Amino acid sequence: MNETNDVFSSSTPLNIGIIGFGPFAQFLAKTMIKQGHILFATSRSDHSQLCSQLGVKFFKEMDPFLDSNNYDVILISTSILSLSQVLSSIPFHLLRQRTLFVDVLSVKEYPRQLLLQVLPEETDVLCTHPMFGPESGKNGWEGLAFMYEKVRIRNEDTCSRFLQIFRSEGCRMVEMPCEEHDRQAARSQFLTHTIGRVLAEMDIKSTSMDTKGFETLVYLCYLQKNDTIKNSFDLYSGLFLHNRFAKQELKNLELAFETVKQNLLNKMTETS
Repeated sequence: MNETNDVFSSSTPLNIGIIGFGPFAQFLAKTMIKQGHILFATSRSDHSQLCSQLGVKFFKEMDPFLDSNNYDVILISTSILSLSQVLSSIPFHLLRQRTLFVDVLSVKEYPRQLLLQVLPEETDVLCTHPMFGPESGKNGWEGLAFMYEKVRIRNEDTCSRFLQIFRSEGCRMVEMPCEEHDRQAARSQFLTHTIGRVLAEMDIKSTSMDTKGFETLVYLCYLQKNDTIKNSFDLYSGLFLHNRFAKQELKNLELAFETVKQNLLNKMTETS
């Protein structure tokens, strides 16, 4: 394909169906719409009014959603905990053409395995994780990491056009195996959520003499409380249950706390 065709291909609107239209999908949809892509959505909750405002066609049921359009891409944006149930409810026989399935979950080995088990063999699979959300990406996506693995890609054009959504917004594109993502995410994302939940349980608040370090801790606490309690806990539970590296990181954290505690007790004994 020559350069002229590349430019045309990357700028051609995609027909994107979104399964699960919660806050994160809504956040992504606004940028996709801004870029000119055509969006359809279905979700367990009724988002028809919001979709009407955004210019997204909403379907309350899965069958008419899947039968309504020749989708280039179907984006899976469910919770980690509900992924298996949602995938089992999809009537794949209603697909009108070969489609690229993309997930945006915060764990990667688990959806990769499920998608390969459940999806028809002729579909393409792209596992992704935008490493940002409505809070961290509210002022744009420039420099924010977007991880992806091309799990099963035959139609490179459609895959490239989808990735261009994030590349054109200035995201730092990180191609990485799902296993390595989960290994790194257990140490970064899971630990961040864990510390944030501990701070939320302590209900820490700003004081009149905050240091920069304490401001960071207060912000972590704020992020945990900035969503509904159930949604926040569902995400955190999913990060723990479906990232096989998370359990070890939790053990490492517990051991580190014990070491710090013991060091303080030893110092008290030395000075007494």
